[in-house]
Amino acid sequence: MAWSTRELAELAGTTVNTVRHYHRLGLLDEPDRRYNGYKQYGVPHLVRLLRIRRLSDLGVPLSQIGEVGANGESMPATLRELDAELAAGIERLKRARADIAAILRDDAPADAPAGFASVASRLSEADSSIIHIYTQLYDEDAMADLRRMVEVDAEAGAVGDEITALPADADEATRQRLAERLAPTLAQNLIDYPWLSDPAGHLSKSAHVTQRTFIEAVAELYNQAQLDVFSRAGLLAQEQLQADPVASRDTG
Repeated sequence: MAWSTRELAELAGTTVNTVRHYHRLGLLDEPDRRYNGYKQYGVPHLVRLLRIRRLSDLGVPLSQIGEVGANGESMPATLRELDAELAAGIERLKRARADIAAILRDDAPADAPAGFASVASRLSEADSSIIHIYTQLYDEDAMADLRRMVEVDAEAGAVGDEITALPADADEATRQRLAERLAPTLAQNLIDYPWLSDPAGHLSKSAHVTQRTFIEAVAELYNQAQLDVFSRAGLLAQEQLQADPVASRDTG
């Protein structure tokens, strides 16, 4: 029995172009030709093509199929590597499905930072942007703490909204008033999350890269008045902690 290229492809559930591609890669031997020049494939070609298709369906790269087929000893290692890649892919898909479910449930923007869907609609553009950057700088534990901080801040709401709306030329009194309102929240965060004072153990990048990225990001995302409020609030928060011996011990 002999088959043409088209017949062979149909039997194997593939295409003529795929068969020709396997020939070019050296995975499938060229068959003999009839008197009229047409190729004639036999059972060995069909079996080889089916074996190639099977390995390809499992995810074995075409560049490795020849080696796997020629040396059965490499098969277990190749399959274990593929299985690990598939497991990682499945985990990524599970996380993506969970994120999509959260986005739909909370009617959040599709590009909201992962894990922040419940508060995404209340984040300013700058805050959402800085959180996206934080995901590349801090580990999962730090981001979980940050998420809890944002949730608490979102409940308070008013101070954050005023800071978001603060113009770059805001007057001295307005800046100081907002800093004084923000400071207790910052102080409480330092009490609840002591690592904020020394985040080295939660960095996913080097301290140098983290500091440089942070400085450039906040300078780009917030105006001068907002940065001034943050700076003042941070100093006030430290003063509040120093004035409270119990809180100071907790953060130490």
